[in-house]
Amino acid sequence: MEIDPSSYRSAVDALQASIRSSRADLELAAASLEKAELDRDRAEKLHAEGLASDEQQANARTNVRIEKARLDASRNRVQQLEANLAAARHDLNKVTITAPMTGVITRLNVEEGENAIMGTLNNPGTVLLVIADLGTMEAWVEVDETEVVAVALGQPAKITIDAFPDSSFTGHVTEIGNSPIRTRTGGNQEAIDFEVKITLDGSLPNIRPGLSAKAEITVAERTQALAVPLGAVTVRDWPLKEVDVRRYSGRRAKAQAAALKDLGFVARTAKADTAAEAKVKRKETEGVFVLKDGFVKFVPVTIGIAGEDDFEVLGGITAGQTVVTGPFRILRELKEGAQVELMKKGKDRGKSGKGAR
Repeated sequence: MEIDPSSYRSAVDALQASIRSSRADLELAAASLEKAELDRDRAEKLHAEGLASDEQQANARTNVRIEKARLDASRNRVQQLEANLAAARHDLNKVTITAPMTGVITRLNVEEGENAIMGTLNNPGTVLLVIADLGTMEAWVEVDETEVVAVALGQPAKITIDAFPDSSFTGHVTEIGNSPIRTRTGGNQEAIDFEVKITLDGSLPNIRPGLSAKAEITVAERTQALAVPLGAVTVRDWPLKEVDVRRYSGRRAKAQAAALKDLGFVARTAKADTAAEAKVKRKETEGVFVLKDGFVKFVPVTIGIAGEDDFEVLGGITAGQTVVTGPFRILRELKEGAQVELMKKGKDRGKSGKGAR
């Protein structure tokens, strides 16, 4: 691509002509200095013989100084014009715009003869064209501030593109943004994301720049890990030392109290709490409800990484225990010591298996 070079070429030609003229003036100044020096030498000799006055001698010396200054000025003028010529040639060379990379023109915004606007501090310039290297595709995704801390360079990713709903592509993280992207979500709330660049693996000839895409970045992997469904994890104030069984009476209350004792609870059967029972320090804790002998107990667990459907459990429960899973609104209202029973999921409730209700 080339910008009209007429004005730049004219500037170069004009400066070249000025330099030629200035060099001629420089030669003339050098000759004038040479003549002034000869006149001075002659005046010095005549003054020594008494044939020239003091004034003639002084004038000859002054003429030499004048011609030296004129020669220096001519020499500086030539140097100045040569510097201007170098700048003009640099501008002339810039009229030819060469792409820094090999690629395909994906957008052409101007036609021959149109005026391009130069960018300023507050106004962006005209984008003439866009060149893309289709051999290497990159996906720019926005990652929430709470998750970007786990993202690192080189981590693998799976990319899905809306234009190819039946396909997925692999890639790896090659750049993580340092500046946040702030987006208003309504009211005074503000979402903060960070831009992450994922380079897709291999050659993808059918993909074009600008397509919408989503990415799943694998930040950690576990094999043979103990896991529970996402729907099994809930939050409770912990520790919860006692369960009220006063709504039951007789043998049923005693049976439930015995079962709760096995689970590690104190069954409250008295009409009034003791001072020791009343002072229990609690805090919000993640955990699951474990089913044993028909009753559930909230067990705090240590959560590791999260997958698509499960949480890794680092501690709190062991393999083989039965946990309660279900909608959040159900688990939120589930009480300690509640009596539940196992159930089989029907065809209208998903895959076959055991659960609790």
